Amino acid sequence: MKYPRLSGVRHLALFTAGFASALVGNAGPLGPDQPRQLLAPPETETATTITLMWDKPESYADIVDYLVCCDGREIAETTQTHFTAQGLIPDQRHAWTVAARDAQGRLSHPSEALAVSTRPMSARLDIRAYGAKGDGRTKDTAAIQRAIAACPAGGTVLVPTGVFLTGALFLKSEMTLEIAAGGVLQGSTDRADYEPMIRNRFEGWEMDTYASLVNAGRLDHAGPPNVHGVAIRGEGTISGGGRALAQAEIAAHGLRSRGRLFCIMNCSGLDIQGLTVEQSSSWTIHYIYSEKVSCHDLTIRSTVQNGDGIDPDSSRDSFIFNCSFSTGDDCIAIKSGKNPEGGLVGRPTENVRITDCNFIAGHGISIGSETSGGIRNVFVRDCQTGNLIHGLQIKATKDRGAYVDGVWVQDCELRKIQVLTQLPYNNDGAPAPEAPHFRNFTFRDLDLRQADVKEPVIVVHGFDNGAHRTEHVRFANIRLPAGATVEVDQCRDLRFAGVLTTAGLKPAYHMTNSVDVAE
Repeated sequence: MKYPRLSGVRHLALFTAGFASALVGNAGPLGPDQPRQLLAPPETETATTITLMWDKPESYADIVDYLVCCDGREIAETTQTHFTAQGLIPDQRHAWTVAARDAQGRLSHPSEALAVSTRPMSARLDIRAYGAKGDGRTKDTAAIQRAIAACPAGGTVLVPTGVFLTGALFLKSEMTLEIAAGGVLQGSTDRADYEPMIRNRFEGWEMDTYASLVNAGRLDHAGPPNVHGVAIRGEGTISGGGRALAQAEIAAHGLRSRGRLFCIMNCSGLDIQGLTVEQSSSWTIHYIYSEKVSCHDLTIRSTVQNGDGIDPDSSRDSFIFNCSFSTGDDCIAIKSGKNPEGGLVGRPTENVRITDCNFIAGHGISIGSETSGGIRNVFVRDCQTGNLIHGLQIKATKDRGAYVDGVWVQDCELRKIQVLTQLPYNNDGAPAPEAPHFRNFTFRDLDLRQADVKEPVIVVHGFDNGAHRTEHVRFANIRLPAGATVEVDQCRDLRFAGVLTTAGLKPAYHMTNSVDVAE
């Protein structure tokens, strides 16, 4: 069973502070609370599929699954909080509801209905009709770009079964790039295939780099979106030039000259789904100054230096769900520019929802370190992590300025939580006028029993200034291994409730330079 996609922007309440109390479900007389905030993530509808997403009921400990109904008829059961209905008729409008079922078999009232339509059938352009060979040896760049140029609004450019070797490709508005099962869009290892260099942003600064394998939009930090309605979908693979391409680009123009696998700029409405994406020459999926973005049902693999998985950068309203990550750096890295330029641009990343993801290997699930435009409202739920090097981390240096405000992490299996304010890397650039503000973080209902206790399992640091302590942080119902320690420094207003080891004991707390902390 595949899982859902939704569209529209009926989701902002999910990201507001205190959303759990604001979005209270209505319980039936004897049944459980109903699911909340049913929505369709942006751009996820196709001619034959609808993707849905919802939030758990207010009380959910006894919930075992959810029933998805279309036009009043039950069509599926799922244990996750998203679902993709398939095999639908094109250009049809349907009313969707979701009900929760508890361990006693009782059903909640249905959620508020959501009307979502499938898209009309549209033109499909097979790249072989434009000269692509798909033999893994012939460079098909020009043929694929001809198909993109010919694609009408709402149309699809199809990469069929075969290995299609290509350099940089440039998508346009209102189009889908589809990689069929058995199809591989294979990036060349020749750096000349990614020239001329283009303006984008890397590690917090706007600069010229090699083009990426898949590109869309034009960088404009002061302007509105200039590309919209872009989808990159399928059951196939997009594979980059990997380490060989990275080495060639670095040798020619330095470490920061590398392109990404995907670089999307100033885009409104982006859906990346279903694919295996691998072997970038640096970050894998990077979107900048964009909005209404869905990344889901993806398998993301990288081994290269700086091989991040997904990087939302000064972008808003992101939905990342049902993805697996095995990366050479951060699995997800939420960014908003670096001092001083990031502060002058002043575009935050906000409203990021990360759910039902599996983080197999990598450096971490990271908020920062490039935070100079600000980051607010990040929601992480129902995720599992392997032995990530840095775990889930919120990070910046004193020179970044701006803020990280509003992070909610719940119902996850993690091995480390870190709020860090001193980093030994990526700190070039003039400092901001004042240190960042870290505030309003909630961590609850988390399983950290597999954590390594050789170092603190939970670290919460602030900046060494009374006005810039990390503040208003809540830990509740956290399970830790025996011998776990918690380290707190330069903080204000922290609460630890139900934070216990497997033996039912409190961890050892090491607290310095902090006020109003309750264990």
